[in-house]
Amino acid sequence: MNQLPLSAYAHEIQLESTYVPYSPTEASKEEIIDTLLTHLLEEFSNLQHVSIPSEYAEKRELLRGLMNLRKPAPVPVAFQREMDSLLQKELGEKVIVRSDQLNPISYLFPESSIEHADQLFVWQGDITQLQVDAIVNAANEYMLGCFQPLHACIDNAIHSAAGPLLREDCNRIMNIQNETEATGGAKITRAYHLPATYILHTVGPIVPQGTTLTRQQQEELASCYLSCLELAHEIDDIRTVALCSISTGVFGFPKAEASNIAVTTVQQWLDAHPDHHFKQIIFNVFSQEDHEQYMRVFQAQ
Repeated sequence: MNQLPLSAYAHEIQLESTYVPYSPTEASKEEIIDTLLTHLLEEFSNLQHVSIPSEYAEKRELLRGLMNLRKPAPVPVAFQREMDSLLQKELGEKVIVRSDQLNPISYLFPESSIEHADQLFVWQGDITQLQVDAIVNAANEYMLGCFQPLHACIDNAIHSAAGPLLREDCNRIMNIQNETEATGGAKITRAYHLPATYILHTVGPIVPQGTTLTRQQQEELASCYLSCLELAHEIDDIRTVALCSISTGVFGFPKAEASNIAVTTVQQWLDAHPDHHFKQIIFNVFSQEDHEQYMRVFQAQ
C-alpha cells in the first residue's frame, strides 16, 4: 500500500494551524441561506431555473444538496464568510457530547478482564456531535466527500457539517498524491466546523451483497484501524479518537465480523504501543444493531 506520508501534505493544508472562522453575522440563518443559495444557483449554470423554496427546512436541504454537488474549487471569501456564519450558528445550537461524559468499558463490564478497558469506550450517536480530538470518516477512494445530494452516509454527514473547506483540503492532498487512495490507508485534515479538531479519513473494503467475506477484506478493514491509529499517534495533541464503524454501511461489510475486527485490532495496537499517548479510544456506532454487536464483542471477552 503506497500511502502518502503526513509530512508530504500537512503544510499544504495548514494542519498545524487552528482554523479561525469568520464571526457570525447578525443576519438570521434564513437570510444567510438565501444569500448562499443565490450564489450557488448562479455558480451552477445548469440549475438557474431552480427557485429558492419558501420554507426554511427546504431551503436548508437545498443548500446541503448543492454543497454536496459542488466540485472542489476555491471558496470565495464572501461566500466563506456567510457559510462560516451559518455553520457556527448551527454548531452553537447542536447538542455537543464531550468525551469525558462517556463511561469506559471497565464501567460497563466491571467484572470483565478486558484489556485496556479503562481506555476503550462505545458510544451510539451522531459522530458530528462528538467533541474529541479526532474522529474517523469512512471515505471512498477519491477522498473528496460524498457527491450524492443528501446521501445518508457518514462521509456526507461529516463534510456537510464541517463545510466546504474540508473538500478543498482533501482535494489538495489528492492532487499531491496524484492517485486514488488505497483501501486501508488514511489521511488527516482539520475538522473546521465540527466540535472535533481533526478528521481521519480512511477507505474501507467493499463487500458486494451476496458475496463471501474474504481474508483480504478482513485484513483491509484491520488496516483501516491501524492506519488511523498510527496517523493519529503522529500528532501529540490527539489524545481522544472516535472510530466509526468502517465499511458496515453502503460498503456492505458484515457487522458482526466488522465489530470483532475493530475491537481486536485496536487492542492489539495498544498492546504493541505501551508508550502511546491516547487517553480514550471510542467506538462510535450509529444504529442499535451496531451497538449490540460491539456489546457482544466485549461481553465475550
